[in-house]
Amino acid sequence: MDILLDILNQMIKAHPSSNFINSLHQQYCNRGGLSKKQLEGLHSKALKTASIPQNKIATLEAIIKKKPTRERAAASITATLPVKDKELGNTLTAILHKYPGHKRVLFLKSKFDNDENISAAENAEIEKFKKLLL
Repeated sequence: MDILLDILNQMIKAHPSSNFINSLHQQYCNRGGLSKKQLEGLHSKALKTASIPQNKIATLEAIIKKKPTRERAAASITATLPVKDKELGNTLTAILHKYPGHKRVLFLKSKFDNDENISAAENAEIEKFKKLLL
């Protein structure tokens, strides 16, 4: 006994010109089921129709409650961008001003400009270059 098909058939008899009911009937016949939102829409229409018995409406409510509720995932928290150390940027610029071809300092400057994290070892390396070259 297919309660949903019975309800859909009775709804089509009660509202033959309703596009919503005809669409639900076609989807149920083609796919073999309806989503929870579609069932809720059918339930609200069935409550307004007097020709559908209360026991079938109660069965429809049970089917709706049995279906899982899918909720959207909460917004993900994005990582904050690291705060740029202006003194570090000035040091890199000063070294490159004096030695524009220094490959390691050019690499570190590109990391700094692209907001990539500069590790503690790289920071120590920049301080070493500052002491040696400036």
